Amino acid sequence: MSLEVSILAIAVGGYLIGSLSFAVIVSRIMGLDDPRTYGSQNPGATNVLRSGNKKAAIATLLFDALKGFVPVFLVKLLGPAWGFDDQAVAWVAIGAFLGH
Repeated sequence: MSLEVSILAIAVGGYLIGSLSFAVIVSRIMGLDDPRTYGSQNPGATNVLRSGNKKAAIATLLFDALKGFVPVFLVKLLGPAWGFDDQAVAWVAIGAFLGH
């Protein structure tokens, strides 16, 4: 597999991780209503806070931050062994951003 295809693959991976809606995931795990059905109907930490569950809102905020950090950190840390440079880190960051 060429380096360009590999960079595209990790950028798509970053996009997919960024597209995870932790507001919905955390709400389901904690037995709360879907955050897209009340308040601003935006699946985010602020709307989860409107449910009255501060722990769920904090978890949502933390996981939303991590879904951008983790892919970038992993490519930065492990990427050089696979031939990935800072350009690959930038592409995975853009993918995670666009996914969010």
